[in-house]
Amino acid sequence: MTPTTFVRRRTPSVAYLWIAIGAVLGACARFAVTHYSSIKTAHHGFPYGTLFVNVTGSMLAGFVLAYAAGRVPLDSRWRLLLVTGFCGAYTTFSAFAFETVAYAQEGRWGFFALNFILNNGLCLAAVVAGTRVAAAASA
Repeated sequence: MTPTTFVRRRTPSVAYLWIAIGAVLGACARFAVTHYSSIKTAHHGFPYGTLFVNVTGSMLAGFVLAYAAGRVPLDSRWRLLLVTGFCGAYTTFSAFAFETVAYAQEGRWGFFALNFILNNGLCLAAVVAGTRVAAAASA
């Protein structure tokens, strides 16, 4: 059962509570990571914090979904909390999109390409890595 199926079938208020708890934790984690990263890497002019949360959030989502689909069943509430709530608030695709467009508007084509390629390539690879780690963990 996917998180979407769980919500469609039962739509209890408690499902929204699980999502909200995950979202609060994910948003706080995102703020902490991007804030720390901006302090440490501001002189680089590249949004390393956004890249980091997108890659690690993609890996966590891949891991949780693959782990839940494997031999170790995961209660759908955990999927709602971790994937829909935490990863949904933790990852920053809107920030990635804004930063990438800003680079284009500023004519900073090297950073535009780097940000686009790294976020897309690493996030896709992170989902694959997460699914493989889950497969190994549930074997």
